[in-house]
Amino acid sequence: MAYSEDHIVLAAEYALGTLDADERAQVDTMMAVDKEFAAVVQAWEFRLGSLNQMVGSVEPRPIVWENIRAAIGLSAEPHTPPESAPPPQVAPVEMRQVRVVDQVPVVDNDNDNIVDLASRVKRWRSLASVASAIAAALLVMFGLQIYQPDALPQAIRPKPRIQTVEVKVPAPALTPSAQYVALLQGQGGGPAFIMTIDGATRNFTVRKVGATAEPGKSFELWLISDKLPQPRSLGVIGTGDFTARPVLSSYASDVVDGATYAVTVEQAGGSPSGQPTSTPLFTGKLIETVPGAASAPR
Repeated sequence: MAYSEDHIVLAAEYALGTLDADERAQVDTMMAVDKEFAAVVQAWEFRLGSLNQMVGSVEPRPIVWENIRAAIGLSAEPHTPPESAPPPQVAPVEMRQVRVVDQVPVVDNDNDNIVDLASRVKRWRSLASVASAIAAALLVMFGLQIYQPDALPQAIRPKPRIQTVEVKVPAPALTPSAQYVALLQGQGGGPAFIMTIDGATRNFTVRKVGATAEPGKSFELWLISDKLPQPRSLGVIGTGDFTARPVLSSYASDVVDGATYAVTVEQAGGSPSGQPTSTPLFTGKLIETVPGAASAPR
């Protein structure tokens, strides 16, 4: 069985003989009912009892015998004990202090052996009582912080924890933008170019279908509207199958939606004056093929 520090100190005091009558009676009772505690007391008695063997006999100084004779009123003349009787041996008069360091007895030449150890035992008990009181107070405070924080003073109340929670909102569904198509065709009726416009970005793409440019010439695309004083060039159509341009973003929606788109044949690289130099060969107007958000209910 593991005993507390108080039990071990109590056993040491019992072995030293520093307990009062009530405490000795208590230890006697504990020893009678607890054999293991009795063994602890016997171990202390064994440790401390060996101190007598460590103290050798001391021959008293001559002045000691003279003081004894003077105290009992005998003559101060030297007295020689009878030869048949051995000289008296006086018990050691110097007390030696006993300290226990790591359970190993150490003997000092001091006169306060038992008192010093007893005072240390009392200090140990006091410290153990203070530590127990502090532990109990901390336990009560921690319990209040968990279950009843409002009962504590404001200075030692636990601070509220603020936790930021990030809520991810799904992105709104993409609304398809309107798509427009214009078939640019000539007098023969067959489409020469297909022009598509994205209603959100105003970017357009021209796909070459049946037109073939003459050597040294270029096809140029024009925007013609009654809201504009003159045709506006949208650039030269490339020699590949597809030509993409972003230039319509600078025009208003009503201009883009209601305009006529025309293709003329110009010199290589386009008209040098910024205006058509020939009659348009292919023309067409936009039609909505994919409705946007505004026109979907309609």
